[in-house]
Amino acid sequence: MAVRIHFSLEDLARTHIAERPDPLWEVLLSLHLLQTRCGAPAFARWRQRTLPRLDGRIRGLLALAPPRGYSPDFLTPDSSAVGLEEGLQDLAATPRSRLRTDLARLSRSRQVPLWVRELDSRRLPHIADTVRDYYTAAIHPYETRLRGDIEADRSKRSRDLRCGGVQRLLSTLHPQLRWQSPVLELRTASADRDVRLDGRGLRLIPSFFCWRSPIMLRDPQLSPVLVYPVERSPDWAHTNGDDRARTGAKSPCAALLGHTRAAALELVAAGCTTSELARRLNVSPATATHHTAILREAGLIASNRTGGSVHHTLRSLGEALLRGDPEAG
Repeated sequence: MAVRIHFSLEDLARTHIAERPDPLWEVLLSLHLLQTRCGAPAFARWRQRTLPRLDGRIRGLLALAPPRGYSPDFLTPDSSAVGLEEGLQDLAATPRSRLRTDLARLSRSRQVPLWVRELDSRRLPHIADTVRDYYTAAIHPYETRLRGDIEADRSKRSRDLRCGGVQRLLSTLHPQLRWQSPVLELRTASADRDVRLDGRGLRLIPSFFCWRSPIMLRDPQLSPVLVYPVERSPDWAHTNGDDRARTGAKSPCAALLGHTRAAALELVAAGCTTSELARRLNVSPATATHHTAILREAGLIASNRTGGSVHHTLRSLGEALLRGDPEAG
């Protein structure tokens, strides 16, 4: 069986690699991994550290994200590509018709708790808050390593794109993908269907917590995405900053910038907006803007406005400083 993705020339021209990690896809796929022993060598330490951090409210998310089969599409809105807060806002505002469709599909595929079957749009802001708390507990401690491995993959894919165009990119993306122009075939054990892009192109999302096989949204009417796994650093779960926090050791970055600004730089490493930065630093938006202005003037970050939000990313000097590179100065 296979999912067959049909491309036109316009689709090939519009196919691209996501610019940054997608936080809500990482949430969904990490929830999958918490419920299985898949990837035991790679994720065992992460599971061991993460599970004790999750209270009963957060563990309730596991019912919405079964480890196999269908997970509701509304959990990964397009806007999460911009940042966590944008994605959570759209999750909380999921239209009632979309929510009903997704939950009905989930209920048909497996037995789910009563609260999932009866979930309505009034409860979605609570779900969004719970997802935020899960992200803070399970993913935020590893953001720097996650972003580094995804950036390494993006660099490789960009070279493939420059050297051989989209067709080379699609041909080398993953062993379970086979490109036979104009169709990209994803081999799967549980689905057999055709997806027609109809001129929309395909957004390729590299993912840290995606395990073994690429994944797509189930509803063909949604914006087409293909999420695929990246190669992870072998020791990623052993070097996440938690030990430093527990021992009270002061990082070189904090010594240079001060604790708050160093924390801001670490948050920007995963990509974030000013409002998200303010919330996670527990400071006012004006204070967050002040910190980002100083980091930007120092050449450590770059800022770009998207709609009503300003999104911040690391520049090479900021990356070197977080790594403790002695040449960073």
